[in-house]
Amino acid sequence: MKFAIRQFRPSDLGALYAIDQSCYSPAIAYSLAELRWYLQLPGAACFLAENRKEILGFILSAHKGPHGHIITIDVIAHQRRSGVGTALLARAEIELGDAGTTEVWLETATDNEPAIAFWHRHGYRTRGRMKHYYPGGIDAFAMSKRLNKSADQEI
Repeated sequence: MKFAIRQFRPSDLGALYAIDQSCYSPAIAYSLAELRWYLQLPGAACFLAENRKEILGFILSAHKGPHGHIITIDVIAHQRRSGVGTALLARAEIELGDAGTTEVWLETATDNEPAIAFWHRHGYRTRGRMKHYYPGGIDAFAMSKRLNKSADQEI
């Protein structure tokens, strides 16, 4: 399936909220106010994957100095394992790298095996465990990845 990656527009907020609600349990999914807050953070960037019919997923990140953070990556259920998440992550990592980020951090639930495998496949490594990070007492793995400078940035 073909899709394009583009930047978030304010008119996308409702669709992003609906996708996030469908991807996570009500206790973990972001409220509309939380999504707005994250989107307005200094250094925030949000990219969407869409085809002609629908938004397939999105990634929301932020950076400050050399550190970037993947806040969330959401892909609608019938598009998982189709390359959407990989394309979104690649675009976010380019944006973060262009902004001077040298290391990206994220958190993922210790019981979410597909997500853990996704992050490992893309070079993220576990650097610790955060006890009771998610509602219901679920722990999270703190993960990170060092970004390499691209050849065109080297002198």
